[in-house]
Amino acid sequence: MSGKLLGIAHPWGMTTTAEMIGVVGGGQLARMMVEAAAERQVAVAVQTGSTDDPACAGSSRQVIADPRDVAGTRQLMVGCQGITFENEWVNIDALIPLEKQGVRFRPALSALSPLVNKLSQRQLLSDLSIATPPWCPLSRISPAQPALPQGWSFPVMAKAAHGGYDGKGTVVVESIEDLARLIRSVESDEWLLECWVDYERELALVVSRDSQGRVRRFPLVETHQSQQVCDWVLAPAAVDQGVEAQAYNVAASLLTKLNYVGVLALEFFFGPDGLQVNEVAPRTHNSGHYSIEACSSSQFDQQVCIAAGLPVPSPEFTSNGALMVNLLGLETATTSLQQRLDALAALPDAHLHWYGKSPETPGRKLGHVTVLLSGADAKQREQQAQSALEVIRGIWPSPTVNSALS
Repeated sequence: MSGKLLGIAHPWGMTTTAEMIGVVGGGQLARMMVEAAAERQVAVAVQTGSTDDPACAGSSRQVIADPRDVAGTRQLMVGCQGITFENEWVNIDALIPLEKQGVRFRPALSALSPLVNKLSQRQLLSDLSIATPPWCPLSRISPAQPALPQGWSFPVMAKAAHGGYDGKGTVVVESIEDLARLIRSVESDEWLLECWVDYERELALVVSRDSQGRVRRFPLVETHQSQQVCDWVLAPAAVDQGVEAQAYNVAASLLTKLNYVGVLALEFFFGPDGLQVNEVAPRTHNSGHYSIEACSSSQFDQQVCIAAGLPVPSPEFTSNGALMVNLLGLETATTSLQQRLDALAALPDAHLHWYGKSPETPGRKLGHVTVLLSGADAKQREQQAQSALEVIRGIWPSPTVNSALS
């Protein structure tokens, strides 16, 4: 990798190279960012808890510290042109002094802050008149006489404000008794309640915004969850152009309001009540992994360019379509891990990404496979995707249920 010094002076008193960025976090998202950076000869330093974490392979420097450890981030910033994040589980209050000293975080902490907490995230969306499922803070429910808001009915979904992902931090509440138990067992001001949503499809959109305010978008995609874990992603989603335009307008409004610089993903419900935002992720996202092979610039390339201060290319879709299938750890398997990986790697038009995690813990995201689709229309692509999904699941079964594209 290039070590050319550009002589850029920073307020904290160091001269840095424009070809190194820092990433807070060391999981698979950071690993794929490291791989994208290598294509641009940009070095990456990572802050992560273990040298065995996926992003350590290929990174130029490792700071072995919990991603929430601000002392570790102080070490990470040395020699870096910009700092970005693998996920939103960061200690924003502790990082503010570093930003005041001149550390360039992408996204900025002021843009990240309202998105890392689901309560403040939902309030922001409400303030912008962006449709979401009806919700309320759990703290508004009386512990003495628990009852749902007027017009609501069971079941409802309860979500933790911090740290929930892949079904963690969520509880289906079926009755008043369930609601009372939930209130007794959690900190009510750290949870929200959400109406149950009858939707036809789950959709997702990844966008980016550079420091000049230019917004770039990837195709709107369809996602399929099994037991609240993403099973597959189909790009592009077979929806009316008006739906895609509405999703983009929602994203652009949010990015502009926050003066957000970086990559951001939105998850949507789409059904009888129209398009509703389910969650916002201020980072690269599982739903955008297909972009590595199917777009001229992947979501990870976008984040690298933004963090490094490089020109950000337009992420053109270079394939008719793509299917991305997650590989989750299996409790039992009839073939060895290597046999499964070899079989997946041999599939035509398939691209295997293995994250290097060990051991194969049941349900753990260990890798993904992207299959490029050649179908000229949505129906042909869905047929191709269904056939490819059946082959992949024949090699690597899903520990979840109902993986079909229907």
